[in-house]
Amino acid sequence: MNVLFVHQNFPGQYPHLAQALAQQGHRVIGLGEKANLQNRPDLPGVTRIGYPTPQSGHPNTHQYLRDFEGQVRRGQQIVRSLLNLKNQGFVPDLIYAHPGWGELLYIKDVYPQVPLVGLFEFYYHGRDQDVGFDPEFAAQPLLELDSQCRIRTKNVNNLLALEAVDLGICPTHYQKSVMPIAFQDKLTVIHDGINTNVAVPDPRAQLSLPSESATIALDHSTEVITFVNRNLEPYRGYHTFMRCLPRLLQERPQAQVVLVGGDGVSYGAAAPSNQTWKATFLQEVQTDLDLTRVHFVGRVPYSQLIQLFQVSSVHVYLTYPFVLSWSMLEAMSCGCLVVGSRTPPVEELIRAGENGLLVDFFDSNAIVDQINAVMTHPTRMQSLRAAARRTIVENYDLQTVCLPQQLALIQQILSTAAAGFSQNLSNQK
Repeated sequence: MNVLFVHQNFPGQYPHLAQALAQQGHRVIGLGEKANLQNRPDLPGVTRIGYPTPQSGHPNTHQYLRDFEGQVRRGQQIVRSLLNLKNQGFVPDLIYAHPGWGELLYIKDVYPQVPLVGLFEFYYHGRDQDVGFDPEFAAQPLLELDSQCRIRTKNVNNLLALEAVDLGICPTHYQKSVMPIAFQDKLTVIHDGINTNVAVPDPRAQLSLPSESATIALDHSTEVITFVNRNLEPYRGYHTFMRCLPRLLQERPQAQVVLVGGDGVSYGAAAPSNQTWKATFLQEVQTDLDLTRVHFVGRVPYSQLIQLFQVSSVHVYLTYPFVLSWSMLEAMSCGCLVVGSRTPPVEELIRAGENGLLVDFFDSNAIVDQINAVMTHPTRMQSLRAAARRTIVENYDLQTVCLPQQLALIQQILSTAAAGFSQNLSNQK
């Protein structure tokens, strides 16, 4: 069988599935942007092909359409690459593609009969999900209307991709729920999977953090509060967390707080006044903080992130109604006691008082109260830690749950007659 994966940052979410198929003896090709493929380790048995970086949308293009123009250009670049493969005699039996940057727009025009599976992470909404969730950043009425119109247009790429695929995969039920109802019969839920043999509790774990005065050693004898984002920004509750620190550090005089995350913006608007969100909210509270106990470590290697989760006393994870971060699942797999926001993505996994604790996203005092409860009753909370890991092992483990689900789905796809493909698969969900 010939399998083609298309992702601008290949392998993206597909490394395990691509390798598993290659190990089964299938011919596997990964198509990605050439610049993104450089300096990435090879996947055994997987051939990688790069295409030139496409142009972005022109600055003079209407702002609603600028992203889509860039997506169209990428889609055209994908077509050129597919035609080259076709001329070389490669015809896939199955195609997996992430639609986020326009990859999926024209695949069916090149290979109309080949089953096409898309990975759908989020469908944008002008209200009632991430946009407008945080009143602190509410726009004026006219700007809010402009934002809603822009976001509606932003879904052009999503809609064309949803129409084109034979089947779509969403990592969580929440992410499926925000997709248009008209397309939900095409969608099934399979998470990318967590390697629970790596993200594992370790009572002997230790981690050293450099500081201006001396290296700080963290282990299970230390009160360690962790907070992890790709970038420190409001979408992931950075502002709420920072506002809890003055009281937290006062009431927990031995606590060490470790924040992982970059200075950029992954989601939402940039910070005002040419600042970073990190600097904006640090400046708001820093005069009330003992900064010798607050450690901004930037982005860290994965192995160090796992060590941090292993020594964490409490892990705080906050998010708007948006895509759920892998880091929360990895923290739970390491046996972290997660204090999470009471928002739909988090509530899908965390049941308050059973495998974690939940707080109102905006309530900094509630975060401190929950952290105090954990520190005061560590033995009582141990059952929550065990249940957190059990949740991930039983429902999100890469090797025993998610990868087998992916491989079983492929068998369904290939054994289903092309004429009844979408209907037959949706009936099996």
